[in-house]
Amino acid sequence: QVQLVESGGGLVQAGGSLRLSCAASGRTFSRYTMGWFRQAPGKEREFVAAITWNGGITYYADSVKGRFSISRDNTKNTVYLQMNSLKPEDTAVYYCAAGLTSSRYPRDFGSWGLGTQVTVSS
Repeated sequence: QVQLVESGGGLVQAGGSLRLSCAASGRTFSRYTMGWFRQAPGKEREFVAAITWNGGITYYADSVKGRFSISRDNTKNTVYLQMNSLKPEDTAVYYCAAGLTSSRYPRDFGSWGLGTQVTVSS
């Protein structure tokens, strides 16, 4: 397993941008598919985006496609989520996760960070 720490959350106006980072410990980071999930109050955790071990494949939830971009730097053990054109409905706690398969289901990711709050005001 890896330990994950998210950063970069905050308060932003609708239409603005934020860049989330997730730093991983350990030397096996490059083995993992990395994902971003989010959870709004009273709602289930939902998939946002994921990227395979070498960055060759990325996939997104329909709700963020075209606005969010996931990337990774295996030399820095870090994965990023660039969020543009933010909407109030993007408000949630955003979690970074690591898994060994290409999936969009939380159950397939074995390591999780503690999350970072993103709040989008209208």
